[in-house]
Amino acid sequence: MELRQLRTFEAVIRHRTVTDAAIALDLAPSSVSQQIRTLEDTLGVALFTRGPRGMELTAAGKRLQGWARVLLQQAEQAVRDVRDERRPLRLGALETLAGVYVPQVLARFAQRWPDIDVEVHADRVRDGLLNGVLDGQLDAALLLDAGDAIGGLGFAAPAGPLTYVDLESVPLALVAAPTHPLAERDRLVAADLAGERLLVNVPECSFRLAGDRLFGAGPRRVPAGGVSVMVAWAEHGLGISLLPDFAVTDRIRSGTLVRLGLPVPDLSLRLVWREDHEQFPGMREILYAAARP
Repeated sequence: MELRQLRTFEAVIRHRTVTDAAIALDLAPSSVSQQIRTLEDTLGVALFTRGPRGMELTAAGKRLQGWARVLLQQAEQAVRDVRDERRPLRLGALETLAGVYVPQVLARFAQRWPDIDVEVHADRVRDGLLNGVLDGQLDAALLLDAGDAIGGLGFAAPAGPLTYVDLESVPLALVAAPTHPLAERDRLVAADLAGERLLVNVPECSFRLAGDRLFGAGPRRVPAGGVSVMVAWAEHGLGISLLPDFAVTDRIRSGTLVRLGLPVPDLSLRLVWREDHEQFPGMREILYAAARP
């Protein structure tokens, strides 16, 4: 079993077809097919079947997938260690966090480890970040969550050896235009939102998931779009919205939005990584550097 075969194996998993894997690797499709056949012959098992969405892993292929990532990462580490090199640490983050919380994390990291570069990969999709951590494309990822386990906010966490640490709280605010009828009331409970227009983003949005946990089915969900769109619609009296405090602080201060009298708990800024990668050089550094002083 050779490293180049494992790299080809991973490329086929990632791109789902031999042709696309060959393009990514700058190889002929016949070469990719031959390497996969040789790997299967060496192991004595079939690794792929052809399905409607392309190449799909067999049970044996799924078992090899984790080993392939570990072996390739260890080989990369060995080369860098012999050459006395450090690779950049790869940090994924939700786009919502990229402009507010990521700079704080990078500043702490730069202060403690100025000789190590950090590559930031922003993504709108939480699943992309978690899968990136699992398959080794990312060392760690910043996302929003709640509770005592990954996915406590209400999303499905992928199977794998993921662990986390909560870095800090991310306050939320339930807001509306000053002319909204609920703005006149000092105290509200979730039942008071029944039938109200709740401006929301896509179902997997962290703030929508938080609203689902807090308000239940009472409010009528009105798809609006991203954070900036929800802010604008709320300012124009088109509904109420649950948003990160940092996105509405200026509007509340200027009076175009008001905070409604229903207390909402904070979310957690959560750093997620593979538990079995903690021994990798540099991994502990990013965990400690990302933590608050």
